[in-house]
Amino acid sequence: MESTGGPYLNTAAVTSPVGIARLLQMTFGCTTFSLVAHRAGFSAAYGTFCMFVWTFCFAITVFIIACEFTHLHSCLSLSWGNFTAAFAMLATLMSVTAAVIYPLYFVQVGCYPIGCEVRDFRIAASVFAGLLFVAYAAEVFLTRAKPGQVTSYMATISGLLKIVQAFVACIIFGALVNDSQYGKYVATQWCVAVYSFCFVVTVVVVAFSVTGKTALLWFPFERSVVIYTFGAVLLYMSAAVIWPVFCFDSKYGSPQRPSLCAKGKCPWDSQLVIAIFTYVNLLLYVLDLAYSQRIRFVSHL
Repeated sequence: MESTGGPYLNTAAVTSPVGIARLLQMTFGCTTFSLVAHRAGFSAAYGTFCMFVWTFCFAITVFIIACEFTHLHSCLSLSWGNFTAAFAMLATLMSVTAAVIYPLYFVQVGCYPIGCEVRDFRIAASVFAGLLFVAYAAEVFLTRAKPGQVTSYMATISGLLKIVQAFVACIIFGALVNDSQYGKYVATQWCVAVYSFCFVVTVVVVAFSVTGKTALLWFPFERSVVIYTFGAVLLYMSAAVIWPVFCFDSKYGSPQRPSLCAKGKCPWDSQLVIAIFTYVNLLLYVLDLAYSQRIRFVSHL
């Protein structure tokens, strides 16, 4: 049978630098969760989170490799370049989080009481978790937009920052639900509204970019994103002022950590985490606004 449509398989999907990085991601991810499931073990919410990260990233990476190797991605109603760039950035953030959490909670120097074999498996799993993060970071580095290059929006600095902003917002939400006492004042409730609004809009921007539906909107998507980013900067500036005042000023809260506050269940700790990551996200939105002035949106990639 004669083929007229070109090769059926795309060998560049596994032989290019990006393809090799993805093969390493698949290998390191499989090795990591296999070691943990076999002997290293995990427990509690943070252990479950690490296993979810490794299995989720492994599954999506296999899906991406399979789609690119068989050209199946051309049949999907996705902006493939935006999808792979967004996932690579998300996987980088998730894998570095798991690479920090797992050894922090499960690795120890001595063998007692878990035994030397389990300890060695946990050390090995931690090493491969770190290598997994490096592999995903390498893909982000290889696929990021170069100066003057026409590429997908999610591969630009502004697009990548959108993923980081949403990820940081998730950390803030996690601290909020951990007995942060945000409902005590209307001002802190305003801050929660800021975090929620910016997170939702950022996710919507990413979703429209990944699905490739930006061209169908009745308003200019690129101009709206820049306007939203400017608004997000102003909103986060208000939260960056209000939250510390109503949590750490002696009139409303406590400037210092209460001495009788239990470790892991102290509202002051959660409030401090929220304050720190509020400033982190403010900086990210400022950088996003600066970079958004230098890019052109291309919806069909």
